[in-house]
Amino acid sequence: MDLLNNWYFLRDLPLLITTSSNLHSSNYGGISKYLSNTNVQLGASYSASQQSTSKYGAGCDAATKYMNANPGEVVLGASTTQLFRNLSFSLNFEAGDEIILSKVDHESDIDPWLDMAKRCNMTIKWWSPASSVNPKLTPESLKALLSPKTKFVACTHSSNILGTIHDIRSIAQTVHSIPGALFGVDGVAYAPHRQIDVKELGVDFYGFSWYKVYGPHIAALYASSAIQDRLHPMGHYFNPTATLEDKIGLAGANYELTQSIPLIVSYLGGDSPKPVFESIAKHEEKLQSILLTYLMSRKDVMIHGETSSDSSLRVPTISFTVADVSSRKVVEDAEKISNFGFRWGHFYSKRLCDEVLKLGSEGVIRVSMIHYNTEEEVRSLVGTLKKVLP
Repeated sequence: MDLLNNWYFLRDLPLLITTSSNLHSSNYGGISKYLSNTNVQLGASYSASQQSTSKYGAGCDAATKYMNANPGEVVLGASTTQLFRNLSFSLNFEAGDEIILSKVDHESDIDPWLDMAKRCNMTIKWWSPASSVNPKLTPESLKALLSPKTKFVACTHSSNILGTIHDIRSIAQTVHSIPGALFGVDGVAYAPHRQIDVKELGVDFYGFSWYKVYGPHIAALYASSAIQDRLHPMGHYFNPTATLEDKIGLAGANYELTQSIPLIVSYLGGDSPKPVFESIAKHEEKLQSILLTYLMSRKDVMIHGETSSDSSLRVPTISFTVADVSSRKVVEDAEKISNFGFRWGHFYSKRLCDEVLKLGSEGVIRVSMIHYNTEEEVRSLVGTLKKVLP
């Protein structure tokens, strides 16, 4: 598979349409076949239900293997936001227990835990980066917040504004230095760009959305079997409770969309994803280097996040502001003379924009690139920016 050959340019949030793999048509062909032939409840003995059950199981298995999880450790649902919310209702803590939340995160990895803390009368501690110039969460900045009362820590693998990659394995080790502390990670902005291995990361929870990883609108959540006895089952009293899906799934996994997951996993290398993701990282490094080089050449531009194009440090989600120029104006002026689809705003990371970056209501200008973009396209985007910036 040639990852770098003949990709259409889709912008901002990736939803794949390619000429080389036809994954887009395969996904929706599978969905159409399900709705036409096996759109029935799971678990019955008749043929259509048996086929549907088998296809659904294959989708769940593919999602589990993709994350390097064990059977029973992954649940599918409507969105990462919804799955985090379900998880928050299944966890119970004592009054006075402490929870640490990151101000770098998308609000979907903040609100569920704030609500949980309120219900359980927990003490909330905010984790802010040491620097607002290149905001980054580190084990060192976390250590000052930890105490024997710490019971839950949440953060993002990569900010959907900054693009900076956090050292999740080291942070997990730091969290787990406190006996009984749990660590959850939002991988939504990271998953389109890099391989996910929850065992290697050492996390207790990890969530991401398949619609960011070239599929339809469905999400996945991992919870280690080692801590699942701490989850209160949310299903009907007579239902099984052995797996994560049993505990918090609540029939939230869309049957027809689940059919697409094996196709997505196959596209990303199947049982051998490492070479594919190495190619993705190499190509994306070239893409972000072109844009970052231009932005750094301008004294009136502030890049928010890692300025290096090193793919080990960042993914190609690049946000910036221009001195004395409205973020909204830059985007709207570019739209008048091109068909590039980038955006302005806070992108649901409002605490980051308001309290860490200290920006106005229009937030940042964000350009999101992905492996099916080309170097020529990014150079063309730079040409457009040269026309609309002062």
